[in-house]
Amino acid sequence: MDQVEVRSSASAERVFAMLTDWPRHHEWMPFTRAEGGTGVGATVRGRTGLGPVGFVDTMAITEWEPGRRVAVRHTGRLVRGEGWFTTAPLPGGGCTIGWAERLDPPPLGPLWPLAAPAFRVFMRVGLRRLAELAERG
Repeated sequence: MDQVEVRSSASAERVFAMLTDWPRHHEWMPFTRAEGGTGVGATVRGRTGLGPVGFVDTMAITEWEPGRRVAVRHTGRLVRGEGWFTTAPLPGGGCTIGWAERLDPPPLGPLWPLAAPAFRVFMRVGLRRLAELAERG
């Protein structure tokens, strides 16, 4: 399982609203565009890549707790497994933002241990950008 967490001075509710605004996903998630619905059972379709090189990641939302948690089941040909985002208020304001992925089988098979650190950097960069975007309003 890969997991990262960052802090934001924005509220958990504001961060959650930004992260589930799928058409704005490209503003904080590197190299990714997304579209989709809201609530359990809705689908999300993301495309990650540069130019013609990339992949599509289809997902079904399996949990939806506004302001706190959204979880998905990856249903694509390349990416399968589950992932989730969490937001948790901090005493005195702000929140933590978490992102975890449990992919099965892991992408790249036996090469995944070499790629996993880069994937976690990708995750952390995305969450930091999300935090900054939410803080700016």
